[in-house]
Amino acid sequence: MKTLHIKTSSKHLFKILLVFSLLITIPQFSNGQILKRLKKKAEDKIEREAEKRAEKRINTKIDNEYDKAEDAIDGKDKKKTDSASEETKSKKTDSNQNKKTSAETKNEKPNVAWSKFDFIPGDTVIFEDGPSINEENGEFPSRWDLIEGGTEVAEFNGTPVIMFLDDGAEIIPYLKNSSEDYLPEVFTIEMDVWFGEEQAFKRYWIEFFDKKNQRRGETTDLELYPNGLEYGSSNKRYPGRENVNWGVIVEPAWRHISIAYTKGKFKAYMDDTRLINIPHLEGNPTGITIESESGSYTYIKNIRIAKGGVKYYDRVLSEGKIIVNGIKFDVNKATLKAESMGPINTIFDLMQKQPELNFSVEGHTDSDGGDEANMELSKERGRAVMTKLIEMGISANRLKSNGYGESLPIDNNSSPEGKANNRRVEFVKF
Repeated sequence: MKTLHIKTSSKHLFKILLVFSLLITIPQFSNGQILKRLKKKAEDKIEREAEKRAEKRINTKIDNEYDKAEDAIDGKDKKKTDSASEETKSKKTDSNQNKKTSAETKNEKPNVAWSKFDFIPGDTVIFEDGPSINEENGEFPSRWDLIEGGTEVAEFNGTPVIMFLDDGAEIIPYLKNSSEDYLPEVFTIEMDVWFGEEQAFKRYWIEFFDKKNQRRGETTDLELYPNGLEYGSSNKRYPGRENVNWGVIVEPAWRHISIAYTKGKFKAYMDDTRLINIPHLEGNPTGITIESESGSYTYIKNIRIAKGGVKYYDRVLSEGKIIVNGIKFDVNKATLKAESMGPINTIFDLMQKQPELNFSVEGHTDSDGGDEANMELSKERGRAVMTKLIEMGISANRLKSNGYGESLPIDNNSSPEGKANNRRVEFVKF
């Protein structure tokens, strides 16, 4: 006969020992005989409880074996039971999955589409100054007029620039109609401004009237800092420079400033990001004045004012092509500049929304340089823009490229504005 091993739960043993310890502390129970009887009684109780638990385990085992035998005889019932069990398990699993999905959804970031650079330059250039390579170093820039201070043409790493000589120097475009409102109801302004280490805590201003020839309107000025832009109560730092003080130079660099005005809506950009977005601008911009606070070591270049035009898709419908002079390249190269991505992004979006549109991307140059060199350069530039669109996801069979050099001008080549209009990329529908 097998010996029955009794395992007493710690909970019951604790209760018994607790009672026993209390009893021995009472004087009337200190007699040895009584203690022996109590001990015997406690041991008997432990044994009875252990036997009950052992019997319960045996009965449970017998029931389980009986159920197995019954299932073997009635397979159908077993299948139903298993099916029900699986269904219950499945529901629990689905419930857990739903809970997991719900939790994941709670922590999941929303898919947000946001165009941070939607700048499209105006169609027709009404003022353009590089300044020209023909400008004499040390002379006042010929396409500008002075309000106060001093400004001269200088060379910056071999490139002509406008250099401010005095703190608070101010200049305006030299135009025949400067006393009139020469900014149309839709216009864009672009320029490159230099922020170097010697310019810490300095800035530029662009005011939207001609200080010398026009009366001040209700507009305020756009302030240009190394780390962002400010217009009135609207200000924002460039991404990545949010925690940097306004005047601190992160790294010496040229910053491309773009401004778009459309019938009261005002936007301003630094490099590839929109920083100012005002839906209803107070006052009417009538001209521009550019001022520098930092005196010497302050430079600007590539200033352009252009008149806005028709949306790209409307141009395709009416003319069968889109003329873009805002796609820019390095000098005498086919390397795209960062500010070119505004027009290219818009062409990309248009082609995605209109899958029937196919374009021949065609480069054009002004008359500066040799004919053959311009022809080759225009072909390379057309090919560069086409390649960029393909890299972005447009199917290659929807695009082709070409170039025509200086052979198809749309303006004269005798003025900076005319040359700027001739330097273009056309998207011709095919």
